[in-house]
Amino acid sequence: MDNYNFTEIEKKWQKKWKEAGLFTVDVKDIKNKYYCLMMFPYPSAALHVGHGRNYIIGDVVARYMKMKGYNVLSPMGFDAFGLPAENAAIKNGVHPEDSTMKNISTMKRQLDSWGVLYDWAREVASCKSEYYKWTQWIFLKLFEKGLAYKKKAFVNWCPSCNTVLANEQVVDDSCERCDTAVEQKDLEQWFFRITDYAQRLLDDIGKLGDWPEKVKTMQRNWIGRSEGVNIDFPVDGTDIKLTCFTTRVDTVFGCTYMVLAAEHPLIDKLVENGPDKLKIMDFIKEVRTISKIERGGAVGDKNGIFTGRYVINRMTGKKIPLWIADYVLMEYGTGAVMAVPAHDQRDFDFARKYELPLEVVIDNPKESLNAGSMTAAYEDPGILVNSGDFNGLLSDTAKTKIAEYMESNGIGRRSVHFRLRDWLISRQRYWGAPIPIIYCGKCGTVPVPEKDLPVKLPKVVEFRPTGESPLKYAPDFMDTRCPACGGKAAREIDTMDTFVDSSWYFLRYISPGIDDRAFDTDDVNNWLPVDQYIGGVEHAILHLLYSRFITKVIADMGYIAFDEPFKRLFTQGMIVKDGAKMSKSKGNVVAPDSLIERYGADTVRLYTLFIGPPEKDAEWSDQGVEGAYRFIKRMWYVFDLMDNSAPGGEGNPKAGKEVICKMHATIKKVTEDIEGEFHFNTAISAVMELVNGIYSAVNEYGADSLSEKLLESVMRNITLLVAPFVPHVAEEMWQKLGGKVSVFKSEWPAYDPELLLTDTVEIPVQFNGKLRGKVEVERGLGEDRLREIISGDEKIALWLKGVKIKKWVILPDKLVNIVGVNE
Repeated sequence: MDNYNFTEIEKKWQKKWKEAGLFTVDVKDIKNKYYCLMMFPYPSAALHVGHGRNYIIGDVVARYMKMKGYNVLSPMGFDAFGLPAENAAIKNGVHPEDSTMKNISTMKRQLDSWGVLYDWAREVASCKSEYYKWTQWIFLKLFEKGLAYKKKAFVNWCPSCNTVLANEQVVDDSCERCDTAVEQKDLEQWFFRITDYAQRLLDDIGKLGDWPEKVKTMQRNWIGRSEGVNIDFPVDGTDIKLTCFTTRVDTVFGCTYMVLAAEHPLIDKLVENGPDKLKIMDFIKEVRTISKIERGGAVGDKNGIFTGRYVINRMTGKKIPLWIADYVLMEYGTGAVMAVPAHDQRDFDFARKYELPLEVVIDNPKESLNAGSMTAAYEDPGILVNSGDFNGLLSDTAKTKIAEYMESNGIGRRSVHFRLRDWLISRQRYWGAPIPIIYCGKCGTVPVPEKDLPVKLPKVVEFRPTGESPLKYAPDFMDTRCPACGGKAAREIDTMDTFVDSSWYFLRYISPGIDDRAFDTDDVNNWLPVDQYIGGVEHAILHLLYSRFITKVIADMGYIAFDEPFKRLFTQGMIVKDGAKMSKSKGNVVAPDSLIERYGADTVRLYTLFIGPPEKDAEWSDQGVEGAYRFIKRMWYVFDLMDNSAPGGEGNPKAGKEVICKMHATIKKVTEDIEGEFHFNTAISAVMELVNGIYSAVNEYGADSLSEKLLESVMRNITLLVAPFVPHVAEEMWQKLGGKVSVFKSEWPAYDPELLLTDTVEIPVQFNGKLRGKVEVERGLGEDRLREIISGDEKIALWLKGVKIKKWVILPDKLVNIVGVNE
């Protein structure tokens, strides 16, 4: 057998695959269609081995499904707009467009070098006008339906990136991109009304049967449905009503004060003529500098200020003071809280600090409560007291009765609230799709006509962020004419969040070349939902939730016939180095290029897949790469055994039987591991055991113990089994075995259930639960004969000497445990 020259082999087969268009698909051919999609990358830097896990896993699935007879669509593109690409360009002192296109070129070369195959004719890049023309079209469609709107609101502001962030892009009160502490700013911004779809997004999680439970739970929690009552509290001496949402309406008689969030929109009006206005506004300014996690935490000091106003608790008829406090957030409920200090710990702490009254209205069934002696709030259900006509009711019953009373008397109404907030899509940055809106002094806000799309992003010279969009200083872009009246007008200068670009790209892959519509409806309906989607769990809320929303909107408009984009989802774990996520700043990035040059792409692929269960994080080890390389060479040199096999003969029957059983068991194992939970690591391990089994048989029974025919059969199956994992060497081996077409146009092997079992079985023997030896016996051997063989085994007999055996625990063909004591 020739030496394993991976450089020549890999170049040869990459060229052949490209020339043959192995993964080129005609979308009109929908027989046995299978859409396998990997999340497309940000082209902000070169790829490292951690990135490779996503693309290698996807390539394994695509190649396997092709061998199973499917017409596999596996496209690739680039999520090229947004902060990652722009920040990288700024750091390197180049224009974002130049930087992005250079990085795309580098990434494509790296993907090719890994041997991952895509239908590159379907490539999309979200920064190209032929793509973002249709991102703008989607914006216009949402605008038409009232699902895109602009309003002034307190928003998350990253002072480092100089732009606003959606709630989902804030992690632990910091920017998810740069870890800078996020501030609050009151700005005019564009939003998508995702809250209109909150209930459907929640309900339809039930359709996602083949999604990881973890991801579904994360989405449920983020949407955060709560059932309760909206209660109106009139502000004494005004015509203002403050509405609060509560899930504990049974405690309303214990509401002794009301609290507003510092961002509540009515605060200015409420304190406008008050003597403490300046003091109050200073307090509000200070609160807005505190992180939301710190403000919303159950522990820690609670601070507030009295507004000088009172509201009426209409259930008690009492005037209660209106406060502003740091522990109330605008993101939850209505930003107004009815404070029940006897039954909510944060309210309790606040009331004790500011000497506000407590009123027990839910009594502990085990021990009667006294407001004066309470050291903590009683938050459990109980029996209503001090609650008028509702006294004596259990909490759950009281919730219904009080809600009914409030609705009958115009005090409140039952309501459902969601934690989910509308999607903030404005960005004060240059590198993004321009929002297709024009402002006219006469006509107001005017959408750009569809015929005028795309609104092209100008190649401005000064693109560095200043807190205002750089497009403001591009007069050729800004100055325009109103499409309604023809008068002078100005364009919107904010750009769209990159998650808008990625919320629909999977549709564009089906029809990448057409320029008269975003996609061909018939073709999209034939190919979607995506059969298998693969990417990181970090996108569980952002990208996946937004894609579900946009898909539902487009479906409601009649453009597609499905309302969930991804049928099956797999989220891979991260590959880390030195216990941390790979990053240049940590100095722990492992580049694939040098590894491929030294060991070959197949070795890098094999180790990436073998490193551990793909859904879990795994630590990269350079020594592990060496081990993967040794295995490929060991498999390669099995061909040398064929040269020494028994030509035309049967070989050793026992050795042959063992190898045949092992081969069929391996086919079963690999097939189940790929089709189940993508446990490629155990699939590869099974193939390794088979290869080692061949060498063991030869070592034990002799070089000619395996017939030439058997070895060839085993090698054909090994080659087919490893093809999705190490495609280059598999193609070369397949050709040497006489394969006339690509191994990926060959049929995946099947196992014979009758050939899974050997005639003999090795049984572990324990003494008092500890392993003391193993015996090889006929499968199905009777217990009496089994005891004789074990008792006669020299090694085990030493352990049984001087022992009084109490009992034998025998699991047929699996285990024997001898229970005894020393005499």
